Amino acid sequence: MDKRYLKRTILKKEIVSDHLGETRPFQVYLPPEHDMDQSYPVIYLQDGDDYFNLGRLATQANRLILDGQAHPFAAVAIPVDKKKRTSEYAPHGERNPLYLRFFAEELVPMVERDFPVAASVDDRVLGGSSLGGTVSLHLALTHPDRFRRVLSQSGAFLPPTLEAIRRAESLDGLEIYQTVGKAESDVPTHMGSLNLLARNREVCRALQEKNARVLYSEQEGGHTWGFWQKDLPQALLTFFGK
Repeated sequence: MDKRYLKRTILKKEIVSDHLGETRPFQVYLPPEHDMDQSYPVIYLQDGDDYFNLGRLATQANRLILDGQAHPFAAVAIPVDKKKRTSEYAPHGERNPLYLRFFAEELVPMVERDFPVAASVDDRVLGGSSLGGTVSLHLALTHPDRFRRVLSQSGAFLPPTLEAIRRAESLDGLEIYQTVGKAESDVPTHMGSLNLLARNREVCRALQEKNARVLYSEQEGGHTWGFWQKDLPQALLTFFGK
């Protein structure tokens, strides 16, 4: 592997959240040879530690940028306490409304103030896998003026997601990259076994009925980081490719 791919700039930061009532750490990846006076398009990733450690996001982003396949972009990795994950990420979760407000009203403004990232709605992408994909889509549904581009890998979509989509008057401003594994028809979760293949198909149809731009694909793979890591380069090129 080219050693340049392994040299990454990842800055660590904390944010004191009034909405969540706690201090949250996060990390910011900046592209190779970045200029702090520039404003780079940015992807915000739920389960951020996992995307960096298991998805190999920084290495994969470096390769795409250095090989000339992608425009330089930044990435913000937001970790989550696994004990609070469902409460914050699931649409029926007790802390979900607070998390949505934290993300839109506290985190994003701070990142845009303190780091060289663009503040345009067209330059923001929200991404996540499983329930991380779910909460990313709900952020876009709740704040369509701020978030219009979503990366969802194996979204763990629940009935409230379909209800939220169907309540929307139009989603013609929404762009979503949506993938799911063909082996995800019986995924064990703490909420019971979920047919995420069928649920993703339902969400895709509902989004298309509301005129969202959906790049949907079913691929070989299961509900694992092996699948999501392999899919990540294409997902990133969808939003940042040349």
